[in-house]
Amino acid sequence: MSPIQSDSVSQPLPTPLLRLAFRPLFLGGALFAIFAIAWWTYYWIQPSAWMPYGGPLWWHSHEMLFGFVAAVVVGFLLTAVQTWTGVAGLKGGLLGVLVGIWVLGRLLLLVRVGEGLWLVAVIDVAFLVLAACAMAYPVLKVKQWRNLIFVPLLLLLAVMNGASHYAVIAGEPQWLIQSMRGAVMVVVVIVSVVGGRVIPLFTANATGCSKAEPLIWLERLSLISLLLMVAVAFIGFESLSPMVLAVLSLSAAVIQLMRSGRWGAIHSRRIPLLWSLHLSYACIALGFIGVALAAMGWISSYSAALHCFTVGAIGGMILAMIARVSLGHTGRPLQPPAMMTLAFYCLALAALVRVVLPGWVPALSVWGVGIAGVLWVLGYGLYCIYYARYLLTPRVDGRPG
Repeated sequence: MSPIQSDSVSQPLPTPLLRLAFRPLFLGGALFAIFAIAWWTYYWIQPSAWMPYGGPLWWHSHEMLFGFVAAVVVGFLLTAVQTWTGVAGLKGGLLGVLVGIWVLGRLLLLVRVGEGLWLVAVIDVAFLVLAACAMAYPVLKVKQWRNLIFVPLLLLLAVMNGASHYAVIAGEPQWLIQSMRGAVMVVVVIVSVVGGRVIPLFTANATGCSKAEPLIWLERLSLISLLLMVAVAFIGFESLSPMVLAVLSLSAAVIQLMRSGRWGAIHSRRIPLLWSLHLSYACIALGFIGVALAAMGWISSYSAALHCFTVGAIGGMILAMIARVSLGHTGRPLQPPAMMTLAFYCLALAALVRVVLPGWVPALSVWGVGIAGVLWVLGYGLYCIYYARYLLTPRVDGRPG
């Protein structure tokens, strides 16, 4: 019997929602993604006097990254670390506290607060700091240094969150732009590291094709190039000459294409749980190409490129991953509901519309944001409709978790 199993048997099981981090944070993150984009889309089309903490633009950027994305990333990592290390994952009361801090952060940022800005910032940043500690404990306990990389990445994301709050508290709008762009790049690093581990494996297991073993030099080059882009984004795209930024961005794109080109995407076209992963990962390279085009003035702004990362790569990858992980960790076969194929198409189309219309046809920006918002809500709405029951009830195979 594994350490996980024996530990679970010796203790009463908590309510199903709090048995592993993926349950409340996947469901909470998906529901919040629906609310946040639905509200932002409505506000974009019909502006009102609504004034949240930091202002509407700050709220939208911040909450999609540090509200939605952070919740799902933490839910995935704190679930996966149990599998990786054999140490029981965060559950029960402690998990409830962590989720409660995340929820409190979302509520506090919905409205403008007159006093106590630092307290709001500390509560919000605490979620990622505590998640990093929860991630570090099992990794350090078994000395599994390979997975320690996620701890500094979570802390780096917390630093970006702190910088975004500093932009509000100190009245420094430039920090808003740089912290949000930096956070996008940090999440891209996390997606790249996780994707490099699971996409080739999932593809080989599902299709029978041979799994390409990672090339150490290419893996290191990928990580270095992405971390360099984190630094560039946080310092400011505008601080580099357009040619230098274009070269760095195109180099990162080529490296990602070389890396993902070995993962057997051609074998995945008939399997939605696979092609959705490959397609989302391809948006990382497309996003870097977009940064290069924006640097050279060939598209209107960096916003289109950044939304290729956020909607296409991050939003698409999250939907594909939670659709798969939610099945496996609730003891179900890896056969998603048929309507999830529509959900994957919705996210892919949302990315296309959100990038192309505002990026190349600025006059249609309102339509681009509106259509993309509806498609996003539909995609994540389908996930919640079909998967909420899985996340709220015990595993079908009777095992804990």
